[in-house]
Amino acid sequence: MERVAAAAIIDAQGRLTGWSEGARLLTGHTADEIVGRPAAGLLAEDVPLGVLAARAGTVALRHRDGHRVELALSACPVLGPGGEAAGYVVTATVPGTALADQAFQQASMSMSVFDLGQSYLRANAAACRLLGVAEETLVGRFYPETVEDAEQSRGFLNHLRQVAETGLPVRYESFTGTPAPNGVHAWSIEMWPLREVSGELTGVALAAFDSSEQYRTRRRLALLNEAATGIGTTLDVVRTAEELVELLVPQYADFASIDLLDWVLGEDEPLMVPDGGITLRRVAHGSTQEGNPGVAVHLGEMHGYRPSSPPARALQEGGAVLGRTGEPDFDEWFAERNARRPEGRPYREGVHSMIAVPLLARGTTLGVAVCVRSRHPEDYAPDDAVLAEELASRAAVCIDNARRFARERSTAHALQHSLLPRGLPRQAAVEVAHRYLPSGSLAGIGGDWFDVIPLSGSRVGLVVGDVVGHGIQSSATMGRLRTAVRTLADVDLPPDELLTHLDDLVTHLAAEDSGEEVAELGATCLYAVYDPVSRRLSLAAAGHPAPALVLPGGTPEFLPMTAGPPLGVGGLPFEAMEVDLPEGSVVALYTDGLIEDRDRDVDHATDELRRALGAPADSLEDLTDNVLKAVMPEQPTDDVALLMVRTRALGTDRVATWDVPPDPAEVAAFRQAATEQLAAWGLEEAAFVTELVVSELVTNAIRYGVPPIKLRLIRDRALIVEVSDASSTSPHLRRAHAYDEGGRGLLLVAQLTQRWGSRQTGSGKTIWAEQPLPEA
Repeated sequence: MERVAAAAIIDAQGRLTGWSEGARLLTGHTADEIVGRPAAGLLAEDVPLGVLAARAGTVALRHRDGHRVELALSACPVLGPGGEAAGYVVTATVPGTALADQAFQQASMSMSVFDLGQSYLRANAAACRLLGVAEETLVGRFYPETVEDAEQSRGFLNHLRQVAETGLPVRYESFTGTPAPNGVHAWSIEMWPLREVSGELTGVALAAFDSSEQYRTRRRLALLNEAATGIGTTLDVVRTAEELVELLVPQYADFASIDLLDWVLGEDEPLMVPDGGITLRRVAHGSTQEGNPGVAVHLGEMHGYRPSSPPARALQEGGAVLGRTGEPDFDEWFAERNARRPEGRPYREGVHSMIAVPLLARGTTLGVAVCVRSRHPEDYAPDDAVLAEELASRAAVCIDNARRFARERSTAHALQHSLLPRGLPRQAAVEVAHRYLPSGSLAGIGGDWFDVIPLSGSRVGLVVGDVVGHGIQSSATMGRLRTAVRTLADVDLPPDELLTHLDDLVTHLAAEDSGEEVAELGATCLYAVYDPVSRRLSLAAAGHPAPALVLPGGTPEFLPMTAGPPLGVGGLPFEAMEVDLPEGSVVALYTDGLIEDRDRDVDHATDELRRALGAPADSLEDLTDNVLKAVMPEQPTDDVALLMVRTRALGTDRVATWDVPPDPAEVAAFRQAATEQLAAWGLEEAAFVTELVVSELVTNAIRYGVPPIKLRLIRDRALIVEVSDASSTSPHLRRAHAYDEGGRGLLLVAQLTQRWGSRQTGSGKTIWAEQPLPEA
């Protein structure tokens, strides 16, 4: 439909007899000013002869304000009664208007023009095709009369009114169809006001661009972004699968399920996917129907897929498999669902399309995700398969991470459990209660440990330590340090000397691990030795919290000891302290996880520990449990090792001591004295071995040692013989030759006793030997 911009009528004498409003807009002359005047007076230059002959062409006119206006004119003669030319009707348009009109009509996007009352003035061919009517049917009609009463139509009308009222352009996006990414039809619509030269609003124009493909691309990217932030928020396999289902339903599917190979939920190595049918375990599913009434497999159930089913094919082929109603594999799979759970058949009505996609991570097949559509009208398309594979790939990596974490955590648990004491050795020096609590955080198992080590002379070594960090490496380091402490304790080193040697060891270990000369491994340790005969506790710490002490009838207090540098710093001394304890004293040794936490105040936790230790309890075990309940948070972020001991004492009735003069002739007298003491204890059966041990150890002390010399017998769980002198030289076994007169004493002692050894003391050394007591 061609649009005329202006029209004028010229009589046979060349005078203007008619003038349209369009002519006024083009030339600025009003009808009152121009009608009756010669038409030639409007010319800015002579009309070309070719234009006159053709009665059409471009003519230059003079605008009322004096500037030149070029118009495309076309003259049509008006005939009189006799057929003669009585005048001309001249129509005018701005050059190029016809081309612009063609562009409007032939534009691929929908374009329309409305008046200020929201009635159609124009609609191009694309708009007419979209609405299914001709332009003549639309022109002059109110917009709501031409469309259905729908939300998008009401929004369109509101935006038309907004532009007409405000005179401001509007750009927005409108949607029709289903909420699935490939079901929505999206339109990018721009409306703008039309104005006269004077600025007066005359109408509203619009252009609508079909942006469905761009919208779908944005939705897919948004879904992938949601997957990146919403899947894998925990290191839990099942929860990760649930997060994938929550993402898929209802945006992508009406029902979604995640089935995993059974080994993924355990601690086994990855297994090959078997050929043919396959059995999986359902770990997560979700539906647009509340309660999942149509589910055919319940959570936790094992179920098999036939080789021809889409899920089994997806696992075998390693890619997404589409299925829809009418395809044999799909229909067979759907029939199996109905046969498995016929009560859910009504809720499965309308299922028309599905997609199965394998969960693959790092070359390992973990399971399969299945998406089903019933309410979404569109079947799954190849583009959906690409999106499904991307979502499944991201989820599979998160599931594999969770699986690896669970496996490493389980391995670390097992390693640490194997390294910690399973059953503490029997000893009479202290009553013991202990607890180890692994961290509840995702950081993994830490390097906390404790130990109780029987020492010579009925003494006992008490150890608590903490390796900084978590995981298998920390557990392995803890095992190395625990072994080192036991080895050093067996040498009977004092606490400060033991920590000095342990510090050197940690420095060497760190240097080996890091390739540097000196590096900090990050470990703390507290080592204490309790002697039930002297009732004295000796202890030293390497960057470790001080133990708590509760004297009988007293209030809990923390020992005022120097913490010392952590292990691995090197070059700094460790200070030991000693404290005398009455029988029945309670000592609590612990790692920093008991009182230190990023969400707790250390002073507050320390006060809670003090109150818990002071509360009455029926037993040491009960007291240990009470301490943990009172002090520990619900979700500890660090491992905790707690070692509680109650001291015992060996009275004078179980210990006999003699001063030995440095005279070999006195050895027989002390053999006799030892025999008499055994008789007093009712241990006559041990007299023979004891006489030999006393004779050998006292003789060696007199011959090779330095006075003063002491002999001590201790009756505990074993019978202990100790000989002390002021020399620091320790004896050692040697092989005696056939004709040697001596050199067989210590070998004899080693053969007759359960164990023997020597330890350094502040005034020299002590040689000791233990033999089991006869069973009562």
